Order: sequence, then C-alpha cells, then structure tokens
Amino acid sequence: MMVWITGARPRTLPAAAIPVAVGAAAAVGEGGSTGIVWWRVLLAMVVSLALQVGVNYANDYSDGVRGTDDVRVGPTRLVASGMASAGAVKRAAMLSFVAAAVCGLAIALDTTLWLLVVGVAAIAAGWFYTGGPKPYGYIGLGEAFVFVFFGLVATAGTTYAAIESITALSLVMGCAMGSLACALLVINNLRDIPTDRDVGKKTLAVRLGTRRTQWLYVGLLGAAFAVCAVAAFWRPSVLLAFLAAPLAIPPGRAVLGGASGAELIPVLGATGRLQVAVGLGAAIGLAVGG
Repeated sequence: MMVWITGARPRTLPAAAIPVAVGAAAAVGEGGSTGIVWWRVLLAMVVSLALQVGVNYANDYSDGVRGTDDVRVGPTRLVASGMASAGAVKRAAMLSFVAAAVCGLAIALDTTLWLLVVGVAAIAAGWFYTGGPKPYGYIGLGEAFVFVFFGLVATAGTTYAAIESITALSLVMGCAMGSLACALLVINNLRDIPTDRDVGKKTLAVRLGTRRTQWLYVGLLGAAFAVCAVAAFWRPSVLLAFLAAPLAIPPGRAVLGGASGAELIPVLGATGRLQVAVGLGAAIGLAVGG
C-alpha cells in the first residue's frame, strides 16, 4: 500500500484541492434562490484529486518506460526505481482517470452534458502530457496544460458545478490558481534541466534556459498576487490572500540566487505551502465577501 501512496505523490494533492476550494468560495452569494449544490462541489473535489493522482501515475509510467527517470533528483518514481511494474502503474493511472470520469459524469448528468467534453479533454491532456508517441510535455507545453486544467477549469469548473454558472470572478481566480500551479511545475522543470536536456525532453525550462526560467518562476508568483488584487474589484475581502505574501520571499530569493538540483526541493515545498496559504486566504475572503 505504501508503494502506491508514494506513487500517488500525496504532496501534490493540495495543488488539485485548493482551486476547487477557491471555485466553491467564488460561488458563495452567486447561486440566487437555489444556492450552492454542495454535493456537486464534493464530486468536483474528487474529480480534481483523481485527475492529479492519475496524472502522477501516468507520468511515472510514461517517463519510466522511456527511461527519462533513470537519473532523477526529485521524488522516487515507481517504474524507474523498480518498486512497481510498468503495467501495474499504468493500470493505477487508468483507474484514477476512471474514478474522475465517473464523478464528472454525475455532475454532467445533473447540469450539462457539455461537461463531458471538458472531462474527456482533461483526461486526454493528463495522459498525453508524457504519454503517447509525441508527448506535449516534452516540447514545452506542460505549463499550458497545468494553467488551463489545474487553474481555469478546476476553479471556474467548480463554480459552475456549484451554481451552474461561470462568473468573471471565478475565471479571474482561476488565473491566480493557474499561476501558482504553473510555478510548481516550473520549479520541477528548473531542477531537472540538466537531466531533461540529456534525454531530449525539451520542457519550457530547457527551452528558456536557467536564468529566464528563474524569472518566469518569480513572475508567476507575482502574477498570482496581481490577479488576486484584480479580484478585489468584485470582493475586496479576497485581499486576505496577501497575508501569504511573506511566504513568497524565501523561495523567490533562493531561485534568483541560483539554487539548483537538490537545492530546489525545499523551494518546491515552499511553493506548495505558498499555494495553500494563498488559496486558503483567497477562499476565506471570497466566502466572507460573498
């Protein structure tokens, strides 16, 4: 069991949960006479978490069979380390995607079947990030996937599941959550530039180079706070998110200071904590102001 918990990479799950919480908070006060349908919000949370776990297993499988994880600085991968067979990890990914699909179907049947299109796109994007003959994560498009599906879709999609409406506020907050989710990926890819370059994995970090990737990371952190400031035009109390601003200073300083390799592992943890703090502050502010 511990093997599969390790493979699911539980430390990444807040990145999936926080946008859902923010999307639900953005729906507060917007539901009219019907209010928020909370069971659909709960299923949206399961969908997001299951997609994150599915993507983690899918990446483990695809990178493992390609050999791109043979030399790795970050968290242990099941296939590359021999802790689980490639087939078993692939099945775990498929089961996770099926769980997301079933919960998403329940939401779609109670709202609109157009959500099925979004769900299929999300699952396909999760698999082909590193899977298939031409994975788009290998050509520098990973950040686009993360911004769209773990930012905009997770946040605004949850608002839609809650009240059957996508609001401007939910889209704005989706941009904030997407920026922080991308920052996590950028740190991963910054850390892996040497090994990714050696195996021909042309992530955005490899394409940009070290220095520009460092500034991209800092820019994404700043963008998240800037977007929260824009959201304050709808609900000023969302500025509670700025209480987390001091948490952005140490990782930003470390990255611009040239941290590399294993030195970026604590930065990744700090970025995750920043995402949680900003998300919780924003969610509380949105809910109170709704």
